[in-house]
Amino acid sequence: MSNVEFPKFFSTEAVGGMLLLVAAILAMVLKNSPYGEAYAALLETPVAISVGALDGAFDINKPLILWINDGLMAVFFFMIGMEVKQEILVGQLSDVRQTILPSIAGIGGILVPAGLYYLLTMDSPAAIQGWAIPTATDIAFALGILALAGPRIPLSLKLFLMTLAIIDDVGAILIIAFFFTKKLSLMAMTVAALSVATLFIMKAAKVMRLGPYIFVGMILWASVLKSGVHATLAGVILGFCIPMGPREESREHESPLTMLLHEVHPWAAFFILPVFAFANAGVSLDGIKFSDLFNGVPLAIMVGLFIGKQVGVFGFALFAIKSKLCELPKDVNWGQLYGVAILTGVGFTMSLFIGSLAFEESGALGNSRPDRLGIIAGSLMAGIVGFIVVKLSSRKTLPAQASE
Repeated sequence: MSNVEFPKFFSTEAVGGMLLLVAAILAMVLKNSPYGEAYAALLETPVAISVGALDGAFDINKPLILWINDGLMAVFFFMIGMEVKQEILVGQLSDVRQTILPSIAGIGGILVPAGLYYLLTMDSPAAIQGWAIPTATDIAFALGILALAGPRIPLSLKLFLMTLAIIDDVGAILIIAFFFTKKLSLMAMTVAALSVATLFIMKAAKVMRLGPYIFVGMILWASVLKSGVHATLAGVILGFCIPMGPREESREHESPLTMLLHEVHPWAAFFILPVFAFANAGVSLDGIKFSDLFNGVPLAIMVGLFIGKQVGVFGFALFAIKSKLCELPKDVNWGQLYGVAILTGVGFTMSLFIGSLAFEESGALGNSRPDRLGIIAGSLMAGIVGFIVVKLSSRKTLPAQASE
C-alpha cells in the first residue's frame, strides 16, 4: 500500500472502528434489556440453503449467528488474503527491511499472550482450549484509537501498527488452520482440493475476469464448510488466488486484485465487522460479579491481552532494535512505540471470533461464554491505556513529523 493510499485506508479503519464500538454497545444493551430474549432468538434463527433433489440434496442449515461467523467472516478473511498478497507483492511486506521489526514484534505478540494464558489455565483442560484468544489484534479498533490521538502521530507509527496487524492476521490464519480443524470429510475435502486446483489453473492461464474466480470460490467455501476445516480459510485461499495483473497507477487500469480490494474493504469495515460485533458482543451481565473478572478464563484473557500483548510486542521490538537487527521507525519515539504495543491488546472482533471457535463450537464450557467478558474487559483496558500513553508520548512530536 502506497503512502498516498494509506491516509484513506487509515480513515476507513478509524470510522469502522467507531462503528464496531457502537455495534458492541448496542449488543450489550439489547442483551441486558427486556429485549434480550428477542436478541438471542434473532441470532438463533435457522437459515437454510438446499440444492438438488430431497434425497441427494446439498444443504447448509445453520442458525443466523453461524452464517455471520462462517459466511460473512469468510468474506472478511477473503479481504485479508488479498491485502496480504498485495502487501507482499507491492506493499510494506515487499521490502524485507521494513518487515523485520513488525514481524519480530508480531511473533512476541503471539507467543507471550498465549504463554501467559496457558500458565493461568493449565489446570483446566476445558479452559485451556482458549489459549489463542489473546493472541489476536483488532486492526480496525486499534487504528481507530490511534486516529483519536490526533494529527501528531507519525505516519511511520501507523505503518508499523498496520504491518504488525498483517503479521498478526497471518498468525491467526495459521492458528485456525492447524488448531481449529474438526473431523474431516473426505468427499468435501476432495471437492475443496479440486476447487483450489481450478483456481491455480485459472491464475496460471492468466484469467483476469473476476466472475470465474468468485464462482469457484463459492464452491470452495461450501466444500470447506462441509469438510471440517473452518470456512474462513476458503476466503484466504481465494484472496491469494485473485490475480494481481498489471501494476499501472491509474484508477482505470487497476489490477483485478486492487479493484476488488477497493470494493470489498468498505463492506468489511462498515458492514461485516459491525454485524459480527453485534452478533457476538452481547454478554449477559445477569448474575455476573466484578470478582468474576479475576478468575479462570476471563482473567487469563485479560492478562493475555493487556499484559501479554504489550510485553510481547514491545519486549521483542526492544530486543530487535537493541540487537541492531533493525531500527526504531523514523520519527517514532520509545513512548509511542510502547503505546502502540499496548493498543495491540485490543483483540475484540478477532478474539471473539477465535473464542467462538475454541469454546462455542467445541462446547468446552457448555452454554457459558466467560471468554467474552475477558475479551471486552481486556480490550477496553488496552484501548484506554494505549491511547493515553500514545497521546502523552506525542505531545513533543513536531507537526512536520506527523502524517498529513
